[in-house]
Amino acid sequence: MLYGGLGGKSVAADAGWRRATLRALIAALWCWLEIHAARANGVVLGPPFRFDADTFSFANETVYLYPEGHAEKRVLNPGDQPPAFTLHCFVMSRAAEQFRNFARLDPALPPPDDRALARLVRQVTRRAPWRNPLPPAERIVIPGYASLRALSQARPLILQRNIGTGWTVYARVGNWRMFGFFLNGRTQQGHTQRRVEQALRRNDLFIAYLTHFPSLAINHAVAIYGHRADSNAGTIHYLVYDPNHPEAPRDLAFDTRQPAFSLQKDRDFVGGKVTVLLVYNNPLQ
Repeated sequence: MLYGGLGGKSVAADAGWRRATLRALIAALWCWLEIHAARANGVVLGPPFRFDADTFSFANETVYLYPEGHAEKRVLNPGDQPPAFTLHCFVMSRAAEQFRNFARLDPALPPPDDRALARLVRQVTRRAPWRNPLPPAERIVIPGYASLRALSQARPLILQRNIGTGWTVYARVGNWRMFGFFLNGRTQQGHTQRRVEQALRRNDLFIAYLTHFPSLAINHAVAIYGHRADSNAGTIHYLVYDPNHPEAPRDLAFDTRQPAFSLQKDRDFVGGKVTVLLVYNNPLQ
């Protein structure tokens, strides 16, 4: 009995050591990914991001309905059309950053035909989003339109067909980090908020993956681009471009006392606490 008892303690201690080692390795890998970003943190972009100019005019549609934030199968009545443009929140958030960093829209030039425009859009959106912005002289020129908003109003189908495929985001390498959150928790969210502030200081976008794992209440991507005027010492409110809501910015709040993020309620999400993860800032995100 004595030997068995000691053996049991030894096995338990060994298992505890392995768990602690795994926790330390994952935490170290997390920190390495966050610190060694591919984009140079000192790069300052151009003018501040403008919601009415630098976003898409069309919406990413949801496959399901979300009454009070709970997923429900969409029932189509006779004559109803199913959602035509779905599962593109990551793609649209990423493309907003790619157009900001790699494209130059010139309304003084005649607009291209559909084939030429499709080629230009692919040239912009196939550039790795974590690469540093191109100088003005080297940017991909898209003639005929003053802004991404104007382009997407005039030629929505060309953009929708060429900015990228939605389903591929489920195979992103960085998806594993939703599990890592449980090993880092509040520390990780505090670090993420500091990264948000760093991005905003250089007029950059912070592409945020919003999750509530293991709950599937939200699995979404948005672009954080500024501060709301009602921020205070206890709560910082961020302006968010949400591809599901092209009509107006949304609010993502950070409670400095928790520390934790929360997203405002809408037709797709019941509102409340979310985990925020940085995406598209290096190849492993």
